Amino acid sequence: MTNDLIAKAAIDRRLAEIVTPVIEDLGYELVRIRLMSGKSTTLQIMAEKPEGGIEVDDCAQISNAVSAVLDVEDPILDAYALEVSSPGIDRPLTRMKDFEMFEGYEAKLETAELVDGRRRFKGELAGTEGDEVLINIDDQGETVTIGLKFDWLSDAKLVLTDELIKEMLRQRKEAGTLNEDAFDEIETEESDEENK
Repeated sequence: MTNDLIAKAAIDRRLAEIVTPVIEDLGYELVRIRLMSGKSTTLQIMAEKPEGGIEVDDCAQISNAVSAVLDVEDPILDAYALEVSSPGIDRPLTRMKDFEMFEGYEAKLETAELVDGRRRFKGELAGTEGDEVLINIDDQGETVTIGLKFDWLSDAKLVLTDELIKEMLRQRKEAGTLNEDAFDEIETEESDEENK
């Protein structure tokens, strides 16, 4: 099931085929995989628990399991560094379910080909319909909802907004992975701002 991830490079799709079963067997989900070549080669893997979130120990566990499989399969010709991380707050949206999960939040989407004369779309996610991702965009002062086929997307990510940060902190607090004091401190800073 690699066509359910936004991954245009053939090597990324091949790597997703190899590592997805390993990551899923450990109880996590693959969010993104990218082989990045520069002065050195880095294989970047973003993963999370099905309910969201991931800790440092989880990343280490995934890294060990993925390394073992890649040593056997050996799909990468050059020496590379493996980097396993959480998707972060302004996360990439790579799966159809991401667009449903973050409905109502601001995102930037990019298509491989021109759609109505443009490739970049910024607006509020409006869920999905069939094989399309819906986004509310500003068109000369009017808000219009457009549908972009998931297969057309080459890149998509959430925009870092105060609303998104608050929601992520709330989720982490609920999951018990956030220090209560840190949350209260942020809340206090916000109310100080409002009182100014």
